[in-house]
Amino acid sequence: MGDHRAALDEIERRVEAGETDLSSLGFWKVVGAIKREPERAAYAEQVGRIDRAAFEARKAPLFPVWLGNAALFVATLAALAVVEIGLRLADGRLGGSAQPDWGGALIVAAAGGLSASVHAPAHWFAGRWVGMRFTRYFLDGPLRIQPGIKTDYASYLRAGASKRAAMHAAGALASKVAPFAVFGWVYTFHWQRDWSLLSSWSIWALLALGLGQIVTDVIWSTRRSDWKKVRRELGVARDGG
Repeated sequence: MGDHRAALDEIERRVEAGETDLSSLGFWKVVGAIKREPERAAYAEQVGRIDRAAFEARKAPLFPVWLGNAALFVATLAALAVVEIGLRLADGRLGGSAQPDWGGALIVAAAGGLSASVHAPAHWFAGRWVGMRFTRYFLDGPLRIQPGIKTDYASYLRAGASKRAAMHAAGALASKVAPFAVFGWVYTFHWQRDWSLLSSWSIWALLALGLGQIVTDVIWSTRRSDWKKVRRELGVARDGG
C-alpha cells in the first residue's frame, strides 16, 4: 500500500501544479495495479480526487448530471415522436398524400438520434444500479458534439470489476439496440400494409445503421472506447479484482 500511496501523492502534487496528462504521469498504471488489490477501497478517494481534478481542467464546457439526463430524455422522446411522424407521413395520415420516401427519411434520422440519446443515460442507469456516482456531462468525440458522462472514480473503483464492465457495456448495448428497436416498430406497420408503407431503401437503411454500428464497435470500440473498457475490467475480474 505504501508504494501506491507515495506514487499517488506525487501524481496529485503534479496535477495541482497544472499537469493534466494522467497517462504521462503514470496514473493509469498505478490505478491498474490498485484495481487488482483487495484493499483498493483505501485508495478510492485520492484516486477519484486526482481523476476529477485532471478531467475538469481538460474538459470544457461541463454540465450537471441532472441537466444532461434531462436533455437526453427530451431528445429520446423527440426521436420517438419523429418516428411516429414518419409513419404518419408515409401513410398519408398527416392530411396529404402518402410520402413513403420522406417518412422513411425521418424514421432513419430518428433512429440515429435515438442511438445517440440513449447511450450516456444507459451508462448512468447501470452505474447507479450498482452503486456508482457520476460527476458531470461533457461533450466528447472527434467533433466534441457527442454527450459523454463522467464517473466519480472513487465510487467506480470501489465497485467490483464485473460491475464496472456492466456499466461500460450498458451504453454500448443501448446504442446498438436502438436502430433495431425502431426497425421492429416500423416494420410491423410496413408488414401490415403488405410491405407498401415505406420505401425499401429506408427499411434497408435502418438495418444498415444498426449493422454499421456493430461493425464500428468491432473495429473501433474494442480498441478505444466502451468495449475496450469492458474487456479491461473483465480482465481485472479474472485476476480477482
